[in-house]
Amino acid sequence: MNALSKLINKNKENKIICVGLDTDIDKIPSHLLNTTNPVLEFNRAIIDATKDSVAAYKINFAFYECNGAEGFNNLKSTIDLIPKDILIIADAKRGDIGNTSDMYAKSVFNYFNCDSVTVNPYLGEDSVKPFLNYQNKLIFVLALTSNPGSADFEKLKLENGKFLFQSVIEAVNKWNTNSNCGLVFGATQFDELNKNINSFKNLPVLLPGVGAQGGSLEDVVITFKAHNRSNFLINVSRSVIYKSHGIDFAFAAKEEVEKMNNIIYKILNQ
Repeated sequence: MNALSKLINKNKENKIICVGLDTDIDKIPSHLLNTTNPVLEFNRAIIDATKDSVAAYKINFAFYECNGAEGFNNLKSTIDLIPKDILIIADAKRGDIGNTSDMYAKSVFNYFNCDSVTVNPYLGEDSVKPFLNYQNKLIFVLALTSNPGSADFEKLKLENGKFLFQSVIEAVNKWNTNSNCGLVFGATQFDELNKNINSFKNLPVLLPGVGAQGGSLEDVVITFKAHNRSNFLINVSRSVIYKSHGIDFAFAAKEEVEKMNNIIYKILNQ
């Protein structure tokens, strides 16, 4: 099953939540620190508790790479825990000259066996193409991100009157010849989402920023429904995986996802 099919199948079940496994050993419940591998045990519990309720998992590579060889082993082992019908997104934000991007793509897709990756488009098409050559994968290209610093460059106005992020969206639509492109668009950028959603055309959208960053789940879902749009993911990380710091942390994460799913279901089916 290719990556886009995994997303479509889950969206048909009204599942659009993507749980971010941004696991920080300094934030996980203290009782896990007595286990052989606290990070992996935390991830295993979160995945087991939420796997029936989510559309995808997004694994932020930085939280694993910082721990060297042990971190890479935990990254690979975490990926192996995720059921095969659930989309796995490598949140690596790769972007470099072509031959380097080719190696990054081989790492993400051939070694770690992820279904999808986030990429930075600001070196141009040749930096993204090595990822796009994997026709069965899904490449989420940064358009307008959820952080305050997005205004520094992404919202710069060009000579043609368009914002830089709008030119990125246009380019990604052109690159989507294999139907394997998507966009990253911050849920915190709600006004821009409303104004630009029609320009997304058929591109799947990954929306970070709901929860700890302040984006509104309800507003995003209502907007996508109003525009008759499907094939999107709302990413939540800290507000789910750290919902509780007690022995009930996995159950608390499950309850939080199910709470969001109930909100989503009511909006999509009213």
